[in-house]
Amino acid sequence: MPYTSRNTLQYTNCWEDADLLLHALSLNTHDHVLSIGSAGDNTFSLLSQGPARVVAVDTNPAQLFLIELKKAAFATLDYDDFLSFLGFRPATHRLKLYQTVCKALRPPASSFWDQHRHLIQKGIIHTGKLERYFATFRKYLLPLIHSKKRVHELFQTRSAQEQATFYTNKWDNRRWRLLLRLFFSRRLMRWLGRKPEYLYYVQAPTGHTIALRTAAHLSSTQCTSNFYLSFILLGKHHCGLPHYARRENFHSIRRHLDRLQLVHSRLEDYCQHHANSFDAFNCSDMFEYLSPNAFRKAAHLLSKAGRQGARYAYWNLFVPRRLSMAHTSFETQTSLSKALTQHDRCFFYSNFYLDIKTT
Repeated sequence: MPYTSRNTLQYTNCWEDADLLLHALSLNTHDHVLSIGSAGDNTFSLLSQGPARVVAVDTNPAQLFLIELKKAAFATLDYDDFLSFLGFRPATHRLKLYQTVCKALRPPASSFWDQHRHLIQKGIIHTGKLERYFATFRKYLLPLIHSKKRVHELFQTRSAQEQATFYTNKWDNRRWRLLLRLFFSRRLMRWLGRKPEYLYYVQAPTGHTIALRTAAHLSSTQCTSNFYLSFILLGKHHCGLPHYARRENFHSIRRHLDRLQLVHSRLEDYCQHHANSFDAFNCSDMFEYLSPNAFRKAAHLLSKAGRQGARYAYWNLFVPRRLSMAHTSFETQTSLSKALTQHDRCFFYSNFYLDIKTT
């Protein structure tokens, strides 16, 4: 897996709600699962359920090295050191912990992380391209609009009416609305936050769309316990942890690490050579980035790789795509998908979908 400067860490966290994913896929011990690798968080959450096998695929070697680093941290550290090492807690001894973690890394991954110790020292979950984009927003722009005290007030427990009033009267001013639309505009997102090709098929104005979804979420009581939101606005998980990082899931994930396989591949290419092999799929939001023809081809290959009754979970961000619209073997679980979307902590997505392979 050669590493080049273009294969940088795009994400060091998964920005999709693992609790929705697990509810939708409802794994059992006989399931074989295929998952987009990304930062590994949701793959580890899938592993916590004890399925027979989880295969994580990614086209970016750096993302696979990140998953391997987290896997090695699960294998070699106790829970408290695990949180400190990854950056969930303040720590000054991460490089010392790395001396233990690196012993569980294969040579390609250990070579990569030996060259990127400065990222480990910072706390790896803070160092992806998208995470640095959010940090720029938080450190340099948000203080021009709201004080730290006001940001903390956003997460205080209130009634639904009180939260709506707080948002309207104390948060939603003209500068806030302008900042959202500018900072999450297509141009700035391409430059600072996401690969330019990720927005190629987006038609809607990204800043306006994000602003509307953010307004709906911040004016609801859901936002007060949203650890994804607190990570963006405060730089820490102020009100909870992602599923894979919770104490109650740590030992289950560690126990099943031998069932995890990492593969350097496009999901579609892997599916093409593994027909009738999987019972559940975590497709992340990969369909956003495909042309209409490529999406139809991907749907065909995903159908080919799934067994009868296989479950497929995925998100839409800006581009509306459903597997059931691209291939006749899929049936969207409409009621469940809508219900889960309403509880999605990652409020910037338009929809979460669960499809079943019926034929």
